[in-house]
Amino acid sequence: MTVSVDMGLGPAGKPALVDLEELLATRLLVQGNSGSGKSHLLRRLLEGSAPWVQQIVIDPEGDFVTLADRFGHVAVEAADYSEGEIARIAARIRAHRVSVVLNLEGLDIDAQMKCAATFLAALFDAPRDQWYPALVVVDEAQLFAPAVAGEVSEEARKASLAAMTNLMCRGRKRGLAGVIATQRLAKLAKNVAAEASNFLMGRTFLDIDMARAADLLGMDRRQAEQIRDLERGHFLALGPALSRRPLAIRIGAVETGARSTSPKLMAMPGAGGAEAQALLFEDIGATVPVDAAPPPPPPVPADELILRINRPVFDEPSPEPVFPLIEADEREAKTVAVLRDIVADAEAAYRAPAVLFQDFGVRCRMRGLPEAPLDLAAFKRRLSMARAGVFEEGSDDEGWAAALAIADELPEDLLGVFLLIARAARGGLPCPSDEEVARVYGTHSTGRTRRLLGYMEARQLIVPRTDLRGRRAVSIPRLGWTTAAGEPRAAAATETASLL
Repeated sequence: MTVSVDMGLGPAGKPALVDLEELLATRLLVQGNSGSGKSHLLRRLLEGSAPWVQQIVIDPEGDFVTLADRFGHVAVEAADYSEGEIARIAARIRAHRVSVVLNLEGLDIDAQMKCAATFLAALFDAPRDQWYPALVVVDEAQLFAPAVAGEVSEEARKASLAAMTNLMCRGRKRGLAGVIATQRLAKLAKNVAAEASNFLMGRTFLDIDMARAADLLGMDRRQAEQIRDLERGHFLALGPALSRRPLAIRIGAVETGARSTSPKLMAMPGAGGAEAQALLFEDIGATVPVDAAPPPPPPVPADELILRINRPVFDEPSPEPVFPLIEADEREAKTVAVLRDIVADAEAAYRAPAVLFQDFGVRCRMRGLPEAPLDLAAFKRRLSMARAGVFEEGSDDEGWAAALAIADELPEDLLGVFLLIARAARGGLPCPSDEEVARVYGTHSTGRTRRLLGYMEARQLIVPRTDLRGRRAVSIPRLGWTTAAGEPRAAAATETASLL
């Protein structure tokens, strides 16, 4: 079956088509200066081929994550995962043929190169029975396959360059069709660029880039001058999947947009003179109250992301009751027992709630419950409470009921953290360490937990204090409770661990 992707208009208004099967076999190189429409071209190609082939996008600027809403790509925020988790995710991508966008935004260039190298290597090392066809689109390819050493570590440069070379030289037999885009041909490693058989050359001005573009297009130097005159969104196409002779095409419209856009002129504000001075200097010495902004959404844990990629199929519920009816008190007692078992499992501390919810359902059936007594939303709440040592949903204790009411003012994922501190404060126990808070929150990052405590402080729910020995105590003003001083970096050694 021949599948063609309409890229826009060619000469005489005819459609400019890309033979997708030929493209998978021969690879593509896109070149164009910033603002030439290079990313727009890639988006047009991705949108047009999305129904037909798996797509894997390595995106250093986060521009292509918008494909997720319209075409179902899974956005992988690389900054939230370790190298090992990135490799596991890449392996699942090949196994389950899920289209993804690897968003490298927020990482420095050295980390971007290491992450891309790990990701591409895992794609490349998939077993033979998983060599399904896939477009591997790498934007700003000169970052990952530099022609010369730059200001990055030699280890990262070699790993990234090797992975890009494997993609372009040996990826075809493994079903991986490289589509690489670059602003500067002169900055892209020649052994990577030379493996492409299809070219889309956009506007460029530097002689060295024009010379390389002309050489790839089979033009002499005088013909290459027309590359300078190309308008935005106009490209010269050549290759077995495009045209046997250099062909001028104009890229068509796209359905999705990038998160970043080109700057546009806009009217200047009307303030001037004394008014402008007041805006800049008035009350400059005063303390500006910090509005409590909501915390950043927690990263999707690797297990949960892999769960999405796996697309599990859940069994249909049985129409006939399998277990006898159970009274509410007994059901609650068994629910608490299951939650205690989950929290006691050390391996469950950092697993995603969506994964643990399946485990919860299995454990409930093993204890004779006909079905999980909680839906996913209720389970997440009870799990957060259980991780803090609170297993009962309701309480006749007025003080503890007040603590639960305050906790309900926080986002759901902070419920357990607040209750952990509240239990220590009420009992006068040492303040939980960063490691304990991280475990209850479900992360290995103690830096993240300190930001969460800062968020609760900004909401005026807690007041932390650090003494001269570096020990931390936390007060809850609305309850009148205060923890004893504790070492913030103690390795989960405080008495609050016994509450779990």
